[in-house]
Amino acid sequence: MATTSDIRNGMCMDYNTDIYVVIDFQHVKPGKGNAFVRTKLKSLTSGKIIENTFPAGHTINEVRVERRKVQYLYKDDMGFNFMNTETFEQEAMDEKLIDNSDFLQEGMEIEVLYHVVKNQPLMAELPAHLITEVVYTEEGARGNTATNVMKPATISTGAEIKVPLFVTQGDMIKVDTRTREYIERVK
Repeated sequence: MATTSDIRNGMCMDYNTDIYVVIDFQHVKPGKGNAFVRTKLKSLTSGKIIENTFPAGHTINEVRVERRKVQYLYKDDMGFNFMNTETFEQEAMDEKLIDNSDFLQEGMEIEVLYHVVKNQPLMAELPAHLITEVVYTEEGARGNTATNVMKPATISTGAEIKVPLFVTQGDMIKVDTRTREYIERVK
């Protein structure tokens, strides 16, 4: 059993008969009244994000999780297939466990959160940044650079993102896999 003072980003907890991961938290001590912890929680089963406030000292059922590195192999009718980099065992994972699965590249290493007691995957985390090639994008209009104008682009994994007008087909770019945002052009 943990308390609200143990809450941290990435912590998994059993709350309302579901398993949630803490995305963001804030300890608040108002001038009047009792302290509390404001949290933003993401459900690992449905992907829904909720906000919740816990009173200070409230007990929390922490779920023991283990992070394992796996390598993406391929996708088939069973789902996404991965290989454990330590034991070399292969396993298939459902698409709903992977946020932004369209960023997966063959051979990419990702981390998977496993429930220790049930030994089942809960969530897969892609690397924060991905360097990839722009496969298709239309040419931007000349002189239209006074504001931060974005245009759609397709990258080598098949995902569509928004890029600035100066990015052309064949450019290598860096993308944030969590927010699907363009970061910079890479040489």
